[in-house]
Amino acid sequence: MPIEIESPEQLGYDTITNNLSESSVADRRLRDLGVSLDLDELLLCYGDHLGDPLLREAVAASGDGIDPDQVLVTAGAAAALFCTATTLLEPGNHAVVVRTNYATNLETPRAIGAELDVVDLRFEDGWRLDVDEVAARVRPGETRLISVTQPHNPTGTMFDLAALKALVALAERSGAVLLVDETYRDLTHGTPLPLAATLSTSVISVSSMSKAYGLPGLRIGWAICQDAALADRLLAAKEQVLICGPTLDERIAGTVLAARSTVLPPILDDVGSRLHIVRQWLADQATFEWVEPAGGVVGLVRARPEVPLDTARFYDVLLREHGTYVGPGHWFELDDRHFRLGYGWPTEPELRAGLSAVTAAAATAVGRA
Repeated sequence: MPIEIESPEQLGYDTITNNLSESSVADRRLRDLGVSLDLDELLLCYGDHLGDPLLREAVAASGDGIDPDQVLVTAGAAAALFCTATTLLEPGNHAVVVRTNYATNLETPRAIGAELDVVDLRFEDGWRLDVDEVAARVRPGETRLISVTQPHNPTGTMFDLAALKALVALAERSGAVLLVDETYRDLTHGTPLPLAATLSTSVISVSSMSKAYGLPGLRIGWAICQDAALADRLLAAKEQVLICGPTLDERIAGTVLAARSTVLPPILDDVGSRLHIVRQWLADQATFEWVEPAGGVVGLVRARPEVPLDTARFYDVLLREHGTYVGPGHWFELDDRHFRLGYGWPTEPELRAGLSAVTAAAATAVGRA
């Protein structure tokens, strides 16, 4: 996938000075998190196939009525999404997926050979999800999967509780499973919506330690499902790929997540200050615009329709002359007048320098389209 082939780690971090393409908060060292880890006596055996009990208890605590045995720990959220798609879909099965989206949510169903209906979000609508449009694509008794993200990647926008409940009701009456990728839920800028899986046995919630906690190197994610039979199938899918997760990583993740009440607030404060920086940058220029994110650490910026932007020159100058990298629109099946701006990963000076670089690169490319 382009989003992986062109990722900063593949391009080489040493080639980028201001990395505004990342989709998480800054990567953390364990000492930065202020948690006490006692790992010397940890037995490095095959672990619980569902995942470390301490970690599953911490995940379950994020949603009312969730039992730790309804949590399946996976190798990052990507593995949870893969297990969900391969569990629910076979060649020819029908799925409805909201787009733009994280590429895996689109590409895995396609690779399986599922029949995919996409519901495109539009800037003109504020990237808001139209539940009626989703419902119009669903085939009762045939659709196996309805896939959404909340808060949304890459726009950072959110739908409200009424929309979430309407999606749940749609899944229940049509016989589909609603997959809610909630990777950014802990980075909601206001009050988070309820954990989607608490609302129905027809829902799977997916999240991870990567985006909100800055611990992608642990490769820890999870799926939450209250349907016991479906949860068993998800476990079987995981066992075919992983058997179990890394004992050490899961214990570290469980310790950090159990301390979320102290770990998360300073992260959220930092995200808020960075969002203010981007907001001010956008107000001070006339080339780009966005719908301000309501959660997460990414937003989808676009060149204003009236601006004639040579996109190839813009991206070339941005990286070659200014050492600045953003996520171009084709990562998300959009044109390259759009780009994903990640404002949580770089240092504050890098963020400010990168935004200035975007302005400067655009100045060389306007009028050349």
